[in-house]
Amino acid sequence: MLVGTFGFVIHPVDVSDVARQFPLAKYLPGSLVERALALSDPFKVSEINGIRSEYNSATGYFVACPLTPHIMTKMPEEKVMKKIIDSVKLAQDLGAKVVGLGAFTAVIGDAGITVSNNVDVAVTTGNSYTVATALEATVKAAELMEIDMDNANVLVLGATGSIGRVLSIILSDRGFHLTLAARNLDKLNQVANVIKERSGVMPEVTTDIAEGLREADVIFCVSSAVDAIVEPDHLKPGALVCDVARPRNVSAEVKERRDDVLVIEGGIVRVPGDVDFNFDFGFPKGNSYACMAETMILALEEKYVNWSLGRELTVEQVEGIAALAKKHGFELGGFRSFERPVTLEEIEEVKRNARAKKGY
Repeated sequence: MLVGTFGFVIHPVDVSDVARQFPLAKYLPGSLVERALALSDPFKVSEINGIRSEYNSATGYFVACPLTPHIMTKMPEEKVMKKIIDSVKLAQDLGAKVVGLGAFTAVIGDAGITVSNNVDVAVTTGNSYTVATALEATVKAAELMEIDMDNANVLVLGATGSIGRVLSIILSDRGFHLTLAARNLDKLNQVANVIKERSGVMPEVTTDIAEGLREADVIFCVSSAVDAIVEPDHLKPGALVCDVARPRNVSAEVKERRDDVLVIEGGIVRVPGDVDFNFDFGFPKGNSYACMAETMILALEEKYVNWSLGRELTVEQVEGIAALAKKHGFELGGFRSFERPVTLEEIEEVKRNARAKKGY
């Protein structure tokens, strides 16, 4: 049996992530930790093994790009890009033939195109499989929440980004009542016009994020904002929120104050085989983010080509990677919310609380 090889670039979401790996950091000022990170070189975090499908096996590496999203937005873009490129080159030196860009490294600049042009391996952001699994998870969660997707108000927060754009197109193709939300009206109208040309139906658009959220029954959060933008008073009772973004778009206060809404993390999948990541990113054994899984899927298929790059992902890319995922035995890994599993009993409780808030 052949063995596919891959790498995946990760980074700390904030300084608390650094402290989990380097305990000394928790005793230092956050600003000092971030300055130290900005001066650090990329490094190998762990070797990944045990991935096995009916057709192949794969091994890979986590490589750390030592920058938080806060640093990435403050540093000159060319310096950030160099750090990301150096991270991919390290994975290449380790033997990876396809490398995934995780979280904010997939957002900075032109969503991986410049990185790809400066390395000798295939590159992906993992966004196509993230879209596929977010859709699958949300449709299943809507059924459990007794939300009729055909009659629901569905909102895409961050509809002008690479994930948001193709997600909006697919949702429109499925006939859902759609609202596109983002800060830039011109870009929103561009996406809306693409959808109208494709389906004949013009979706609603809004730059009033708070008002759009309050009207929505189902919300996909895919904004690249550094800080949380969905607050407790933005959501109606019984709302379902799929938060794909990292850093997350939904405030932690929603968890504390709104027991009548369901927030799930999009893109959680079960990896085939007996995978050992040799790194704890908070998931049960054998589970990963979909963006990570996309890189594994390409390695198992030994399809060493650029996949989810740039700002305009296609429906064909989403459907193509979903088909390969099914072939190799990847599947939805259950529901999670704020980094912990969600049980069916908890979903029932959310429904009861929502009915009480609505007065029936």
